[in-house]
Amino acid sequence: MTRWSSAPPPEPGPADHTRGEGPVVIEYADLECPYCAKAHLILKELPITRVFRHFPVTSKHPRARVLAAAAEAAGLQGKFWEMHKMIFDHQKDWKDSFDSRPTFEGYAKEIGLDVERYKRDLESDAIAQRIFLDGKRGYSLGVKGTPTLFLNDREVPFETLIQADKLRVVIQKEIESARK
Repeated sequence: MTRWSSAPPPEPGPADHTRGEGPVVIEYADLECPYCAKAHLILKELPITRVFRHFPVTSKHPRARVLAAAAEAAGLQGKFWEMHKMIFDHQKDWKDSFDSRPTFEGYAKEIGLDVERYKRDLESDAIAQRIFLDGKRGYSLGVKGTPTLFLNDREVPFETLIQADKLRVVIQKEIESARK
């Protein structure tokens, strides 16, 4: 794994979407990215503290910002991780639709959101700013694409991210070294 070329990233803060316990993994991802969806399937099973930050790559994924806003709007009602999971778990259901907003509104209803509030929040400046700041932090760390993971103070090589066994080995080594 490579170390950051500049100062390490800030520790996860209260505004970050964080869950779990164990070594800290800061994840920069695009909710439309199929590789990010594969990494999600692996990460959700590992004993880690997962910190999610948006890094929409709109040149490849035109819905990336809308998806980030959907997750953030759910987050304003305390359901970020539930919407995050719905989006990744159902990528094949919405990826080819012309207008996927009704699908995401259906997800919002399914996870128990106030759908009218959700729809208003999608367009809010606060959400747009949040997504922008996540991306800005990513760029400052040298993130160029997704998924990009930082495990403790090192970047995880991309080829490790989409192979479950390799990623598990890397995480397990970090857990073992933390115990020493």
